[in-house]
Formats: sequence, C-alpha cells, structure tokens
Amino acid sequence: MVYWLVNAINGWDFPGRNLMGFLTFRAGISFALALVIALVFGHTIIAKLQKMQIGEVVRNLGLEGQMAKKGTPTMGGVIIILATLIPCLLMGNLANIYMILMIVATLWMGAIGFLDDYRKLKYHNKDGLQGKYKVTGQVGLGLLVGITMWVSPQITMSENFEREVVVEGEQVTEIVVSKDEIKSPQTTIPFVKNNNFNYQWLTDWIPDSQSAQTLGWILFVFVVVIVVTAVSNGANLTDGLDGLCAGTSAIISMALLIMAYLGGNVIYSSYLNIMYIPGSEEMVVFAGAFIGALVGFLWYNAFPAQVFMGDTGSLTIGGIIAVFAILIRKELLIPLLCLIFFLEDVSVMMQVGYFKYTRKKSGTGKRIFKMTPLHHHFQKGAVPGNEVKWNHPVNPIPENKIVTRFWIIGLLLAALTFVTLKIR
Repeated sequence: MVYWLVNAINGWDFPGRNLMGFLTFRAGISFALALVIALVFGHTIIAKLQKMQIGEVVRNLGLEGQMAKKGTPTMGGVIIILATLIPCLLMGNLANIYMILMIVATLWMGAIGFLDDYRKLKYHNKDGLQGKYKVTGQVGLGLLVGITMWVSPQITMSENFEREVVVEGEQVTEIVVSKDEIKSPQTTIPFVKNNNFNYQWLTDWIPDSQSAQTLGWILFVFVVVIVVTAVSNGANLTDGLDGLCAGTSAIISMALLIMAYLGGNVIYSSYLNIMYIPGSEEMVVFAGAFIGALVGFLWYNAFPAQVFMGDTGSLTIGGIIAVFAILIRKELLIPLLCLIFFLEDVSVMMQVGYFKYTRKKSGTGKRIFKMTPLHHHFQKGAVPGNEVKWNHPVNPIPENKIVTRFWIIGLLLAALTFVTLKIR
C-alpha cells in the first residue's frame, strides 16, 4: 500500500521518496516491521489465546519435560502470518505476480493449518483435520502455483549461456544472459555446467514439438505438487521441539532470500552464471518480512516456549518455503537445503513401513527408531555410538541441545547448497 501510494503520487517530491525504489530498503523495512509486529503484538495474541483457553493437547509419550507443556497456547502461527502479510501489503508491489502467489500461498496453507488446529482443540485430541483433506489442500496449492507459472505471461526467464570473446589478445569465456524472456519449464540443478535443467528434455522423444512442450509443463506441475506436499508435511513434522521449526525455517529462508536477490538481478545472474528471472526480485521483500516474523516468533517460542505455532504455523511455513523455492526455480535444491525436513518425513515413513512389514511377517511390529519424527528419537535417548547399538537406550539429549544442533546442521546445509552451484 505504501509502495503503491508513493508511486501513485506524481510531481510531489518529498524526502525519502526515492528510497521506495530500492529493493534492499523495502526488504529491510519489511524485516524490521515484521519483527516489531511479532514482538509487540505477539504478547497480546498469546494473552488472547490463553484467555480463550486455546492450549496444546499433549499425550504422555514419556519424553522429558513433555507434560510440562500441557496447556501452553497453540495456534501461534497466527503471529507469523500477520507479521509476514502486513509488511508485504505495505511495502510490496501488489501488482507483481510473484508477490501475489506468495500471499495466496500464505493464506491458503494458513487456512488449512487453522482448520486442523481448530478441530484438535474442539474435540480435545491430536487427530485434527483428516490427512486426506490436508493433502488435498496441499495438492490444490501445488496445482494453482504450477499452472499459474505455466500460463501467466508475467512469469518468464532468461537463459544464461557462455560465449568466447577476445580480451587483450586472449580468448576468454564470458557468461551472457539472453535479452529474450521466454516461457520454459526450466529450473536450477547443481553439478552441471550452466546449472539449468529443462523438464522438456524428458519429453523430447515426442515427435510433435508442441506436444513435447505441453507434456514438459505437465511434468513440471507434477513436481511442483510433490514439492509443496513434501515440504509442507516436513515442516509440520519438524514442529515438535521449542524453536526447532521456526529457527530451521529462518535459516532456510535466508538462503532463499539470497538466491532470489541474485536471480532477480541481471548483473549478478550473469556474473555468477545462474538463471535470471525477471520480476522475481520482489520476492526479496516477502522473504524479508517472513524472516522477521520467524525471528520475532522465536522470541516467544524459544525454550521454554510461551506459545506453539501449531499446524497454523508449521503448514504455512512449509508451504511458503516450497512455493518460494519453486518460483525462483530452485525446487531441485530443496532435498539438500531442506534436508532436515526431508529426514523428518522419511523417518516417519520408515518407522511406519517397517513396523507394518515386521508385524505382517512375524506378528510383532518392530521399530527402527525409538520414536519418530527423528528429533524425538534423540530426545527419547537413543544415539549411535561406538559401543552401543542404534536402538540401545542411552541418556536422553536435552531438548534445547537438540534444537541448537539442528540449527547448526541447517546452517551447514545452506552453505553446502550454495557450494553445489559452483561444483560443475
């Protein structure tokens, strides 16, 4: 709104007017504003949740300090959503298709998470919204984003390529970004020369080029659906310890912010030999607000937590990260950047699958981990060592130490993600 008002006022020069034209300024203000909103209004929202007796439903699973969390206000994800959206509405370019999609993704997943939390609180159990309805909502968002990227004329990209030039008598390789903006289901992939992968390459065997292109886009939409569903569920499963999901997500979001800034700048894209995506730089403003909201929420969610984000927060966070990565064409980097989410997902699938398999074979179900998701395995008191077996009980690891170590791993994964783009 402020961005629109400043640009709508013609012929009126006032101090600071030109600052709105600087992306970094708007992103910085969005971060600061989101942080202040989360800190100032977070306390009021928590008090309101306490007054409404919206407390976490806790089952006794034998985890250290678990029952002490009973009654802690949940649905704190509302703080993250409000602190993210308000700065974006004020400082963002609301005519930008990338900003519109990010706002839609936030509201879409926030609504699904809210319904899930509401059912848990209404019926006083941990079941919440049935899994099929959550997956339907996630698939719906994936289809919306993927198809919009396919048909919208505002979503384009410019290819980067190498050319040989002579400089002072020597032949050198120069990276050039094409001036032509094209519609293409291309994405970024590590370990290859130009970091570009086109989904249409998988359908080039079709004689009709138009059909091959259409099928390539359909394949891209399918991948979008998978990424949105997997990352959203992964973030949801990671939300099990105080500060774990919010802190890990802030690290991931900072990495995505840097990628969006570089990929939305033609100079940096050319210099670093990465894909240039016109218009995507506006997502830096959204990322700034999102990171500010996560950091502000951590003020209340750090151990011992005064509020939990609930599915209102975790599903929204996962959806935002997934859609953001897809829009800047970095979805194939998600398995590394969001490896913590991925391992939380896989640990649950392995546990359930192995338990069902062994119960069918022997009549008694066996487990791979002491408890899932993965962070509870360490909290339960089972870590690998030289003298013990993986499933052998040892002293439990304190919750705050697990969270800190996961944050450190998240930082290493973010750094490694950038490194892979230069290993070719």
